[in-house]
Amino acid sequence: MNTVMITITLTTTLSMILMMLNNWLALMKPNNEKLSPYECGFDPLESAWLPFSIRFFLVAILFLLFDLEIALLLPLPWAIQLLSPILSMTWAMIILALLTLGLIYEWSQGGLEWAE
Repeated sequence: MNTVMITITLTTTLSMILMMLNNWLALMKPNNEKLSPYECGFDPLESAWLPFSIRFFLVAILFLLFDLEIALLLPLPWAIQLLSPILSMTWAMIILALLTLGLIYEWSQGGLEWAE
């Protein structure tokens, strides 16, 4: 048998053994909470329109914004090796300056204070 067939056979056998062990050793003790369709902690008899704080959404948007910043600046070490590294560094500094100015504005307006 070739190496591919040995690998496929070995992984299939190991997967089946692990699934059977899990089925055999797992503790299955269902209770009322596990069997209910709402496992998220909300009472299903109350209104589904619970109010969220706008601060929650602000923090989520700021997280996404700074996550995007890292994605934009990640290729910078490779961009420095291009023919015009000054242009790459200029654009990176413009992005960082805009994000820093936005953060300073948010901070000065009190948008980052969680206490209400």
